[in-house]
Amino acid sequence: MSNDKISDVGINIAEKATVIWNVADMLRGPFKPHEYGLVILPMTVVKRFHDCLLPTHDNVLAQYEKVKHLAVIDAFLTRASGYQFYNTSKFTFETLLADPDNIETNFKDYLAGFSANAQDVLSKFDFDNIIKRMVESNTLYLIIKEFNSEKGYLGADKISAVDCGYIFEDLVRRFSESFGEEAGAHFTSRDIIYLMTDLLLADANLDAGGMTVYDMTMGTSQMLSCMEERIHDLNSDIEVTCFGQEFNPSTYAIAKADMMIRGGDPDNMRFGDTLSDDQFEGFTFDYCISNPPFGIDWKREQKKVEEEAVRGEQGRFAPGLPKISDGQQLFVLNGLSKLAPNGKMAIIQNASALFSGDAGSGSSNIRQYILENDWLDAIIQLSTNQFMNTGIGTYIWILRKNKPSHRAGKVQLIDASHCFEIRRRAIGTKRSDITDACRELISRAYGEYQNNAIYGNVNEIYCVSKIFDSEEFGYNKVVVERPMRDKDGNLVIKNGKVQPDITLRDTENIPLSEEIDKYFEREILPYIPDAWIDKKKIKVGYEIPMTRYFYKFPKVESASEIARRLERLEAEIAESLKILFHTED
Repeated sequence: MSNDKISDVGINIAEKATVIWNVADMLRGPFKPHEYGLVILPMTVVKRFHDCLLPTHDNVLAQYEKVKHLAVIDAFLTRASGYQFYNTSKFTFETLLADPDNIETNFKDYLAGFSANAQDVLSKFDFDNIIKRMVESNTLYLIIKEFNSEKGYLGADKISAVDCGYIFEDLVRRFSESFGEEAGAHFTSRDIIYLMTDLLLADANLDAGGMTVYDMTMGTSQMLSCMEERIHDLNSDIEVTCFGQEFNPSTYAIAKADMMIRGGDPDNMRFGDTLSDDQFEGFTFDYCISNPPFGIDWKREQKKVEEEAVRGEQGRFAPGLPKISDGQQLFVLNGLSKLAPNGKMAIIQNASALFSGDAGSGSSNIRQYILENDWLDAIIQLSTNQFMNTGIGTYIWILRKNKPSHRAGKVQLIDASHCFEIRRRAIGTKRSDITDACRELISRAYGEYQNNAIYGNVNEIYCVSKIFDSEEFGYNKVVVERPMRDKDGNLVIKNGKVQPDITLRDTENIPLSEEIDKYFEREILPYIPDAWIDKKKIKVGYEIPMTRYFYKFPKVESASEIARRLERLEAEIAESLKILFHTED
């Protein structure tokens, strides 16, 4: 999908989402602003279900009368409805409005008529309590009436699954912003998702009979739907099966509803905390695409995660555990555990995943695990202000279990921080877009796999590709000791060994590509002749300092240029003084 299409759709969908959100005007007073989404989101799902099922409603009722006494009736009724769900209530929104005095009883009857999978969706919204509050505030009838207006129509004949995904995405964003959620719990806009899908599918086997795609933090499942869309753009005959897990009840409900309407298997959309309640243990997938939360602690999951880490290779977290304040690397490990032998993953991380944690720390050990297994394929640095709820810099990590031979033992770093266009109108903190042209440059840089190559115009939009050996990112952290001396300057010896002076102790990071002893003799002994290395304390560490690799030193003015600039300033100041004091030559 082109970004032009995204922009056009974005305007229309934003208008539709605004119409729906404006229903909240009727909730002022009984509901606080941050509670509007508690009404709007489930009502939007119910109306989407209603409008999709309306054309076959009579067929379902007729079929229900024939089979209602049978033990198993789902297959008959889903066939009649044309979807993976159905509703056997006699009511529609139109008939509900025809009897305002019994609106509560009849609306509950209507909801009770949904199939079990739709009931599961609605249960995640805690909708019964919301209905009770609407009844008590005399707003239920008014809300149903507004959703039944022409502007509130959400049928599949007018609103495609992709478009409806945009609407839900926009509504969830508004609800999130009104609720003041954490900056790390953000939503991923389509321009970034399409870049991720293009990177994942850059060298895909398009003759495959089927592909499986997994999102471990699926939100409203828009990454999954975009991935399915992009695969079918390339080959419409490939069967794509999507799987996802989500911990937020509302977004999980939307994702499952979306899957039901798209005709996929709603049982593949599962509820639970991915870190502490893995719903796909033992599963592997061809592709993983995710934007997990970062900068958010994992204290809630700590007990379960630590228990699984103790299981070693039998669990997902054997390599190490990151600091408790940021669990993003745990999602990377989860994704790696779910990749098929030829699997490939695109996952968004912030900068701390590149370098946080010293040698021997959990974060460093996770990087070591990934790099020494040769699973890190590429990292793409995006510009700032790419997300709706946070303006920080972000990175797309591409990991794969089986690299092509020409990529083996190497890592590609792409600086795409200059590859964006400013939006005409910001959406929250999102002020930058990855347009079609930007996406093409980044995808070409990834695909051509050139070192020190620039793509685009360095004065406008461009990205830079560099290739490194995996070993480049590793180092030995060595402890450099110096002898302890007594007050008379004599060496302090204990058990026949010179004792180190901890006040003089220092550390040195020596690249893995260098021999420790040779580095020590060249870089340390000439300056500290009495130093030695305690080899028992050597630790291996890994970090990926992207900023250092792509840093551009500012051009320094020559002395003659500075002198000329000072002369011009002096002349300008002298002229200003003449004018100020009305002096003449």
